[in-house]
Amino acid sequence: MSESKTAPETQPAIDLQETVENVEELRKKAAERDQFLDLAQRTRADFENYQKRNNRERQEERKFLAGEFVRDILPVLDNLERATAAAKQAGEKGPLVQGVSLVQQQFLDFLKRYGVTRIEAEGKPFDANLHQALVQHPTADKPPDTVLQVGVKWLAFGLDAGHAIA
Repeated sequence: MSESKTAPETQPAIDLQETVENVEELRKKAAERDQFLDLAQRTRADFENYQKRNNRERQEERKFLAGEFVRDILPVLDNLERATAAAKQAGEKGPLVQGVSLVQQQFLDFLKRYGVTRIEAEGKPFDANLHQALVQHPTADKPPDTVLQVGVKWLAFGLDAGHAIA
């Protein structure tokens, strides 16, 4: 038997200098990619912060723009409430009373759409952030700084639209 000799496979010659240059170029490209990725992430975070800040500022602006209007219009709602309460007390249930009640409900729906909500303060501690005291009246059955009676019972965009008598 004859032994067959197989020729060793020839492998392409590897240029070490070229490989090192390729690795260095890849490292530079990776570093550049990381810089761009970091820049994109920072830009996204800055934009999200800008949007949040802009939304907060718009909400604050809205509070102050509508607050005065709401304060001026709430006495109309108080008068509608007084009218319906007086009609109920008198036992009236006619179309005029029903019409006033419908207008009152429509007014309440309108205020709700614009973020004006009723505050319940009677019997609760006076809070200068929510209430405006007209007078102080000491009583034996309530602790000091307790709201005894409320005029306009509405909180408009975080601002008190009425007066609490404490």
